Amino acid sequence: MPLRSVLRGVGKYLPGEPVSNDELAQRVDTSDAWITERTGIKQRYFAQPHESCAFMGAAAARAALSRAGIDAAQVDGIILATATPDQAFPATAVHVQAALGVHQGFAFDVAAACSGFIYGLSIADAMIRAGQAKTILLIGSEVYSRILNWQDRGTCVLFGDGAGAIVLTAETTDSGGPGVLSTHIHADGRLGDILYVDGAVGQPDKPGHLVMNGREVFRHAVAKLAGAVDEVLASNQLNYKDIDWLVPHQANRRIIDAIGKRLGLGAEQVVVTVDQHANTSAASIPLALAEAVEDGRIKPGHLVLMEALGGGLTWGSALVRM
Repeated sequence: MPLRSVLRGVGKYLPGEPVSNDELAQRVDTSDAWITERTGIKQRYFAQPHESCAFMGAAAARAALSRAGIDAAQVDGIILATATPDQAFPATAVHVQAALGVHQGFAFDVAAACSGFIYGLSIADAMIRAGQAKTILLIGSEVYSRILNWQDRGTCVLFGDGAGAIVLTAETTDSGGPGVLSTHIHADGRLGDILYVDGAVGQPDKPGHLVMNGREVFRHAVAKLAGAVDEVLASNQLNYKDIDWLVPHQANRRIIDAIGKRLGLGAEQVVVTVDQHANTSAASIPLALAEAVEDGRIKPGHLVLMEALGGGLTWGSALVRM
């Protein structure tokens, strides 16, 4: 039987207390109605000063390891997806490695914006299938509150902070058993100017704020995510009716609803956390996945479809049998 990447544990971390739309309206020219109607967001979480990207990532990773019943000493590698690292270098994953007491293996970050978790899953799966690692921690952790322009109500109300993590192990299972069935990742740099951060270490004269053309992002998101969904299903000779759960990137409720409708899935088959977490970028899929596993909705044997699109533009999909 072939070697496969099996998801053995999930974990999440949300910082501080939730910040409602009404609370946000006290500091930004907006309203609960304006935010809810356009995005479906009702609240979000913002990191406190001590809650760094590494701090939250480590907390989510501990929860995932505990749920998997795996000790940190068994971890061969850590892949951390983030667009908001604590430093230019070393990688945030290295700080998580130290925090967990992992003294072996590799640790590196993946920068693919909101698609980072899908990109990271593709890398982790390939490494496990190639025999380069037996146990990998995959984390998405973001502190978007530190790159938002609080004068731009069109973007600052959309994002939140948090972290999610999964544990993947190498196992031999038959075709109907658990594991990552396939992943598919894409990018188109020609569209990099519709969603980006205006600044970096090499651009000290830039403010370092998130900039987004929401209308263009929405237009490309629906088309590209639909294509990614069809691609992953075709690759596995499956149909829409075979999907038990859709766990999408949590950017906008209208985008989520459009993809769910295209798949013919009932609302009860789509995991939605954007109302509670807002857009947590690379952390959104593992956060949503952890919530649905922990509350018992997603069970062993279920077929889970994940998809995301982010700045770059980057996008991708993955199919996992739990």
